[in-house]
Amino acid sequence: MRSALDFTPYRRSWIGFDHLFDLLENSQGGADGFPPFDLEQDGENTYRIRLAVAGFKREDIDITASSNVLVIAGRRAQEPERTLLHRGIANSNFERQFQLADYMVVTGARLSDGLLEVDLERRVPDEIKPRKIEIASAPGRIESPERRRTRGQGVATSGKVQKEPELSEAS
Repeated sequence: MRSALDFTPYRRSWIGFDHLFDLLENSQGGADGFPPFDLEQDGENTYRIRLAVAGFKREDIDITASSNVLVIAGRRAQEPERTLLHRGIANSNFERQFQLADYMVVTGARLSDGLLEVDLERRVPDEIKPRKIEIASAPGRIESPERRRTRGQGVATSGKVQKEPELSEAS
């Protein structure tokens, strides 16, 4: 199933996101829509997926996260044969897949009153977070803010801190 959205204008200016646009354009979601789910944002970096899984027990549900994909599957044991006049409660096995962004981690899951809640958190490493790059005002060596802070306190060499030589003015 192809998406009705055209991402061509974004592909030109969003470099390196081709895989994301491919996923959006080719996503099928849950083909049958079962089980229904809600996706909510709790905080800046925390999210929750809530699935309606009435009739499933903890041991019937399997949650697996790997390679940026969260798979939630429900498998029930075969029920004894009964004569039902009307079946309104879904009794089928299911599998839902959610594509997770980079650095998303499943932090917990709980089943209560027929609702399965899966908590997610985005944990971006410090070295990947944005940082300010200062532009040098004069030609020459570019100095990091850490170096500038330590310049007045001494220079670390082989585990010892040595005071930088001070320039004296000629009288």
